[in-house]
Amino acid sequence: MSLKKFFLLSAILVGLWSCKTATSISEVSRAEVKEMVSNPETTLVDVRINEQFSEKTSPGAVNIPLAKIEENLDFFRNQKQVIIFCNSGKQAAQAVEILKKNGIKNVYDAKTLKNVTAIQQERNKSKGNPELEGN
Repeated sequence: MSLKKFFLLSAILVGLWSCKTATSISEVSRAEVKEMVSNPETTLVDVRINEQFSEKTSPGAVNIPLAKIEENLDFFRNQKQVIIFCNSGKQAAQAVEILKKNGIKNVYDAKTLKNVTAIQQERNKSKGNPELEGN
């Protein structure tokens, strides 16, 4: 094998290996997100702007807009685990990234308000508690 082919093969292998290890710490399965959303010790954080939060959010959620995430790092450090959501999932992903860069590991991306609400409604239906159904 020529030296040129060896280096090319090595570069390809290193590239493939680095892609595998680049998986985000916050990636969890859907089942794990469902379990966390249903856990009363989980803090739900809506990162949409105040006006959107006031119109509709998930029961029990707190509002910390994306623009104010870094101002609230101590809040996140003091939570057992945090589920982040927004409308499309884009701001939630950005918020999780900011928090991870600041050393906060207990945050997870549930993507959207629709996801969180659906999980809560499913939980309440299975428990026979219609209180949150239809929110």
